Amino acid sequence: MTMPKVSALDMEDVPKGKLPEHLELQRTRVVCKADAPIHTEEDEMEFDMIGIDASIANAFRRILIAEVPTMAIEKVFMVDNTSVIADEVLAHRLGLIPLDADPRQFEYLSENDVPNERNTIVYELKISCKKGSPRLTVKSDQLKWLPDGSQLHKETPSQSAEPKTYTSFSGNQLEVSKKPLGVTYKDIILAKLGAGQAIELEAHAVKGIGKDHAKWSPVATAWYRMLPEVVFLKEVTGADAEELVKKCPVNVFDIEDLGNGKKRAVAARPRACTLCRECIRGVTEEAVELRRVKDHFIFTVESTGALPPEVLFTEAVKILEEKCNRLITELS
Repeated sequence: MTMPKVSALDMEDVPKGKLPEHLELQRTRVVCKADAPIHTEEDEMEFDMIGIDASIANAFRRILIAEVPTMAIEKVFMVDNTSVIADEVLAHRLGLIPLDADPRQFEYLSENDVPNERNTIVYELKISCKKGSPRLTVKSDQLKWLPDGSQLHKETPSQSAEPKTYTSFSGNQLEVSKKPLGVTYKDIILAKLGAGQAIELEAHAVKGIGKDHAKWSPVATAWYRMLPEVVFLKEVTGADAEELVKKCPVNVFDIEDLGNGKKRAVAARPRACTLCRECIRGVTEEAVELRRVKDHFIFTVESTGALPPEVLFTEAVKILEEKCNRLITELS
């Protein structure tokens, strides 16, 4: 029996129409406070996953870290390196630079494939520090994208043979990438050159996943926590209320004025609770109870910059959906 294919976004327990109020506020507004605005990070996203099991939340976390593909430098052809950094250390640093390239536009490069404009991105780094000049800092923005492929010639058995490069591009890579390629962050320090030192190399980036090497992981981190719930078992008033507010390091509690000089503590920001347990120590131990909602997760995704976090999560959903479909097919 073949089960109908249903998108994860069309399931009954996925709310339609509009987001919860606090998420709609975060999506559509920039909250300006005394120190600085919040919710303006392009590479970080926080959202709620409601009504699912922890195993599903953890599956998304693992897929984001290890199975959503990105582009990263895999091969480095050293022409000249007279800096104090060894070749292999410099190659490792280059591999960890987040690239501004959409992996969805490229194919995987297998052992038998020829590097071409659809599976390989070529960068060039050519810089030197002249004698008598001050020390020169080499940064990631000095990596130059070569849209026509490799410019280095392979060694040929005879001088009469036609020189070949390390790639076989049939056209300009801009037709594949749809935009000029480069690096996500321009100020990553790669090396420092003294007078008379130089670096010349060609770097080839390919598509891969974090399961093979961390340089292909698209997220700096992806994590989740259960929604905190702070419950008052009995009222906390007067001096005890003020003491409770001071105890909390993340300002979960606030004072509510009841009139006639009476005050009581309220949980104004329970979502901020980190479960440090300071509020259930001392005189308020019997008055406050800390809980976690088992099927409500606050999920945070921090992208390395190759793709926006909302796109990464969409790709993770597609990967999990594909795995489920494959399992159902094999079972049936």
